[in-house]
Amino acid sequence: MLALSLGLTAALIWAVHDLLARKLSQGAALLPIILVVLGAGSVALIGPAMVWGDWAGLSGGAVRLSLAAGLAVALAIGTLYRAFSIAPARIVSPIIGSYPILSLALAAAQGRGVTASDWMSVVAVVLGIAVVSMTAPDGEAAAKAPVGPAMGWSALSACGFAATFALGQEAARQGSELPTILITRMMAFVVIGGLFVFYRGRFAGLRGNWRPICAMGAMDALALGLVTASGNLPLSEYASVASSLFGVGTILLASIFLGEKLRAVQWGGVALVFAGIGFLSAQG
Repeated sequence: MLALSLGLTAALIWAVHDLLARKLSQGAALLPIILVVLGAGSVALIGPAMVWGDWAGLSGGAVRLSLAAGLAVALAIGTLYRAFSIAPARIVSPIIGSYPILSLALAAAQGRGVTASDWMSVVAVVLGIAVVSMTAPDGEAAAKAPVGPAMGWSALSACGFAATFALGQEAARQGSELPTILITRMMAFVVIGGLFVFYRGRFAGLRGNWRPICAMGAMDALALGLVTASGNLPLSEYASVASSLFGVGTILLASIFLGEKLRAVQWGGVALVFAGIGFLSAQG
């Protein structure tokens, strides 16, 4: 199934992106990194969007949906940053990783056929993500983490991701994919840029890391573009569900390249995630 394949590809790209982010963000402020990632991705999209984008076919509705999707991107990324800044991954990741349930609920609300088997598959994926995340070791400050606020920020991030994909895919259905993706990304850049100015951010901590951060921007733009472009495919919500595997993918890549060993229970969570994806593929 093409939509599911695009989502899995996006998840792998985001996993590599997050692995780089983990190495580059140690001891550095994340807001400048996010701003550069969004900016670099926008620049990378300008050429393809201008050459291959069908701007004449871009309706007013598609533009409005793209702008709304950009606000959702900024909400998802900003609240994710806030959640991870105050609490460990075992608290934050399971909540953020639950956005496939919201994506499926939105698909059902739009009248697309969502079966009981679809729900079972998505619940398996979300539970697997939760197992992998919640059994990860904590840092020393985990006991002091404000759980309530972290859960609130994480829930907002999950809503932001679900809204991003729903709005972006609908924009792609009403217009051309490349222009809608570019508008979405530039809107998110403007919003994050406003926060950067408001909090008087600085780029000083990014010295020597411009190339990998710009590469992260290109990867992020490609991954978001794949999920958005699936809006014109049957069962496009499957791409949103599959893309949620990026957190598990990051952990698997870290175990391979950084020597971070997974516990037996985490491998069980990984197996549950891929069982859910496999069952979802069979249903499609």
